[in-house]
Amino acid sequence: MTAGGAGGPLLEKAHVFCYRLFDVAEEIDLDAAQRLLARDTRRVRLSRAGAEYLLIPNPPLAVELGRRTLALHAGSVVVEAVARLFDHGSVSVRLCVPVTPGTSLGDLVPLADELYDSPAVDALSHELLSSLRAPVAPALRSAKLWDQTESYAVHFVERFRDAPSAEEVLAAAELAPLLLGETRERRLSPHERADVTAQHLSYGDHDLVVVDWNAAFVYEPSGSTDIPDILEICNAQLLEFRYYDDQLDRQLARVGETLRRSRRRGIPLLGGTDASLARSVQLTLIEMSEALERVENSLKIIGDFYLAKVYEAALEQLRVDDWKASVQRKQQTLGDVYQWLKGEIDTARSLTLEMMIVLLIVVEVVLAFLRR
Repeated sequence: MTAGGAGGPLLEKAHVFCYRLFDVAEEIDLDAAQRLLARDTRRVRLSRAGAEYLLIPNPPLAVELGRRTLALHAGSVVVEAVARLFDHGSVSVRLCVPVTPGTSLGDLVPLADELYDSPAVDALSHELLSSLRAPVAPALRSAKLWDQTESYAVHFVERFRDAPSAEEVLAAAELAPLLLGETRERRLSPHERADVTAQHLSYGDHDLVVVDWNAAFVYEPSGSTDIPDILEICNAQLLEFRYYDDQLDRQLARVGETLRRSRRRGIPLLGGTDASLARSVQLTLIEMSEALERVENSLKIIGDFYLAKVYEAALEQLRVDDWKASVQRKQQTLGDVYQWLKGEIDTARSLTLEMMIVLLIVVEVVLAFLRR
């Protein structure tokens, strides 16, 4: 089978990176975590040309977790496991699944379909996370484990048989089903294939990045993993924005319920309930602003080179900016609630002061009358 034949181009050297991302803390002290871990660790650095146009102020900490056995339908495989710790509180577990040389893109589709929602990948990722959380516990601020996760996969190809060009790989009918994990439909429509592969970039004739919402395809003969690393950072940002969106929903619901209960009981003269609630809302806004600043600063664009374009394409395809906008809207709503509560408190205090003045005048009048 040759490139472009039945089943598509043949892979000579390829892996599937399976990511599972977790929110485990409000913040992680990466320097402390590196000191605590008695295993191979390193800070993630982008290395290929143009990497200087992407700034990572506090690079995530990569922790080598060794080889593990992953049970799949076709049999067990040995995978390389790596964890990445981000200062904004998320942890990414990456399983590197080897692809047998000579496998075609079409033959890879069933494996992709299994890996995208694999209970085995979920279970192994949770097991690895549990083994990592205990030793780094002192480096976690406000440790917790959010019940939702983010999953992603990157098909990382270093070498094809017959070295097809990026255009030839992009034209392969099997590429879109691979990204979707589509095993039921024998052939996708041209419109659907074009839609799935719409976000694609190439720097040279023989490299290619195709970013979809659930998975990406990276053809990188140099072997550099900078692009998968960037996609991982995007997914970590997405997870955090989803987390804070959920937390804002919960906070707004709590504020509403507290106000309803206090109004049913009647407003206290000194506005004590409102004052306590306002302090809680203000603290939430301050803490969330600091946390979101860490998320947004996890990667900054300072130029318009190829890697920056890949990052921007990933943000768009993963709808990270949509989640960010949702968080900002809810922050604004919570800020408006705080201002309203502050107004209610000021009004209650003014009313209390006025009533005390009136009461003092009445007392003076009564005392004067009694003296007469």
